[in-house]
Amino acid sequence: MDELRMNPNDVLRRITEVESAKPTGQLKIFFGYAAGVGKTYAMLKEAHELKNKGVDVVIGYVEPHQRVETQALVEGLEQIPTQAIDYRGLILNEFDLDSAILRKPALVLVDELAHSNAEGCRHAKRYQDIEELLRAGINVYTTINVQHIESLNDMVQSITGIVVRERIPDDVFDNASQVKLVDIEPNELLERLNNGKIYKKAQAQSAQLNFFDIKNLTALREIALRRCADRINRISEKVRQLENNEYYTEEHILVCLSSSPTNPKIIRTASRMASAFRGKFTGLFVETSDFQSLSDDIRKQLRANIHLAQQLGATIELVYGDDVPLQIAEFARVSGVSKIVLGRSSVKRKYYWSKPTLSERLTENAPNLDIYIIPEKGVPYYKTKKKQFEKVSFDIADVFKSIALLVITTIIGTIFYQLHFSEANIITIYILSVLLTSIVTKQRIYSLISAFVSVLTFNYFFTEPIFTFSAYDSGYPATFLIMFIAAFITSTLAVKLKQHARQSSQTAYRTKILLETNQLLQKAIKKEEIVSVTANQLVKLFDKDIVIYMVDKDELQPPQIFKSGLGSTSALVTENEKAVAAWVYKNNKHAGASTNTLGSAACLYLAIRANDNVYGVIGIALNNQALESFENNILLSILGECGLALESQRAIKEREDAAVLAKNEQLRANLLRAISHDLRTPLTSISGSANILLASEDAMDSETKKKLYTDIYDDSLWLINLVENLLSVTRIEDGTMNLKCTSELIDEVITEAMNHVNRNKGHHKITVHHPDEFIFVKMDARLIIQVIINIVDNAIKYTPDGSEIVVDVKKKDNVILEISDNGPGIPDDAKAKIFDMFFTGTSKIVDSRRSMGLGLALCKSIITAHGGEISVHDNKPQGTIFRCTLPLEEVVVHE
Repeated sequence: MDELRMNPNDVLRRITEVESAKPTGQLKIFFGYAAGVGKTYAMLKEAHELKNKGVDVVIGYVEPHQRVETQALVEGLEQIPTQAIDYRGLILNEFDLDSAILRKPALVLVDELAHSNAEGCRHAKRYQDIEELLRAGINVYTTINVQHIESLNDMVQSITGIVVRERIPDDVFDNASQVKLVDIEPNELLERLNNGKIYKKAQAQSAQLNFFDIKNLTALREIALRRCADRINRISEKVRQLENNEYYTEEHILVCLSSSPTNPKIIRTASRMASAFRGKFTGLFVETSDFQSLSDDIRKQLRANIHLAQQLGATIELVYGDDVPLQIAEFARVSGVSKIVLGRSSVKRKYYWSKPTLSERLTENAPNLDIYIIPEKGVPYYKTKKKQFEKVSFDIADVFKSIALLVITTIIGTIFYQLHFSEANIITIYILSVLLTSIVTKQRIYSLISAFVSVLTFNYFFTEPIFTFSAYDSGYPATFLIMFIAAFITSTLAVKLKQHARQSSQTAYRTKILLETNQLLQKAIKKEEIVSVTANQLVKLFDKDIVIYMVDKDELQPPQIFKSGLGSTSALVTENEKAVAAWVYKNNKHAGASTNTLGSAACLYLAIRANDNVYGVIGIALNNQALESFENNILLSILGECGLALESQRAIKEREDAAVLAKNEQLRANLLRAISHDLRTPLTSISGSANILLASEDAMDSETKKKLYTDIYDDSLWLINLVENLLSVTRIEDGTMNLKCTSELIDEVITEAMNHVNRNKGHHKITVHHPDEFIFVKMDARLIIQVIINIVDNAIKYTPDGSEIVVDVKKKDNVILEISDNGPGIPDDAKAKIFDMFFTGTSKIVDSRRSMGLGLALCKSIITAHGGEISVHDNKPQGTIFRCTLPLEEVVVHE
């Protein structure tokens, strides 16, 4: 029966499917609208039921509420010891993530999903611990209240008046495998509170005054019920989209990002709108020319707002321009935005004659868009902090340029004055001088001083009475004022143009880096080239040190460092840094500096990935400077390009391996097919002749016996030659053939080969033209003898009896060995394939044995290994010439 073999591509695909199908843990959330509704109790009770069914259940962490019913359910369940963290002299007990992963139970209970971990834990938030447990394949039960969900935070605050600091992203709640609503009537909850079943008496009284009243609890309960209903709607929507791939929504919600402290509420409201309308969600920040002068606190608040928008599922976009409403309107038009969400703090207009508000300007520029203005109860209107003036520092070169321009302008003005030009011409020259000053100097202060001094100079030199600061004409003060205003406006516009040019240049440079990276990665072939291109481009872009850990055989390799300067990089490759990189590789998540996971690291670590395959980990030395949103987007784009390039390189390698495997399979099949036929024929002949000799040896005459012995001998020699060729082919294929070259006389090698030529040579005329001189060749004599034997045997097989075979040697720049015959010749279309393995041609062989097509292929390999060439030509008027060239060995004769 034929052996069934799988296609190598099918094998690789199945392996990939198995790897991608590795199970992840399931998350079940016990959800309530307030403390004391029984979330932890319900979680522990269900855990006991599972334990009784044989499920491996352990307690990772349960908040010690000192409630009798809850504490009773803790008994009987295995508990993982907590991790003791020393925080400012206090010992805090935190969930021990590493112990839970090492224990790896089927189910672990971790209370208080929104809890913030103490400094020293791997993650800043407990929900991140639970995400890592899920990735490790461990099921998790946890608890949370409605006020801890990010998008509902403002709504809960408006009801209760309490700001909740511990929150989780909405997708953690929405992506949970199960959410169980633990619900009781508000009156029953208040009764439990009064009976001391939730808090102690003093705490219960305080809670009842500040939070636990029937109005608050009823509203919170309604929000919790609605949030559960929204989750069910989202699940139904996902199912519908899976069944209908053409599903599309035209709604696109745009939220305007800023550094305002009220902006988080606007972002959360826009997120809820995007969820309700099932639309796209985009966060837009307009960077103006004043952005570089903003304080660190404002930048920090802006980064926090952008991070919040990302957490809530927004795509972050960045545009440049000083006309903010125009930039928002243009972006909305190009991106197909249908609704824009603004905060009330952006729309207050103090006086009728005041500058139009953002919403008014936005309505003018985009009249077809729906603009939603979100009020904020109890929060004062946000006033944009005054821009920090740039630090004034006088540079000698700029001072000299300013003075030089003023002096030159005064000289030109004097010439104009002598030529009786009007004062307007002289004023224009001074305005031009101020404009040039703003262009050639680095700071605005030079142009401002130049404008003021220009007015004084014009007054001193060119107004009556000259050389004084007085003026006879009553209209001169207005002239001076207009001159100063004109100079001031032109200088201000010039400075803004320089800032815009600087922004455009920076944007163009970043875009160029991105395009250049794409082009270089397309040219890169090897993995090392791809990594080097990516790292060097990031160094050029950010001017920061880069550390890359590549993955090989499912392990991180030693780090490669790409430096941006001459500083030390030893802090980038410590054991702690390597541990963070290993965590990123294992979990396929960002970590390190500026993140909530292992944030004490010196570098920000990101995975180089494509299609969930991690090919390496890259670290960027931030030096306590977080990346801006636009920089982060470019970084992710470059890493995405790198991941795709590595994926493509991997696919090419897999295709090459599959092609080699297929070729080897074909070689194996051809070899087995050829051997099965070629061995069967001589072995049958040998066994038949031997059987005849055994059966009737005494009755045979000597001639018959001799013929049978000769046949057995010939067939044995043929088998020996076949096996020798097979062994030589395998040695050449696997690279184990070692040439043992010595200086040999070519005439002796040919004579030795003729002694081993097939016995059928008796039916052919073989002529050897011996050279007139001694010709030495550096060769492996055993292999060259095999070449001659194979070619001569080939000529005997494929030419009729009586044909002449000539062996000739010529000496030129090298040694030329020719073996010719006058047989039927080789067709032109077969000459190109004659040296290919297993090629046998279509000519009928004289004897009964079928050629395997190994002899000439072996000859080519041997001649090539000696540094020579082998070729086939027509012999005139008929026949074939095999020509081999070998290197000539010069022999030095010592007298």
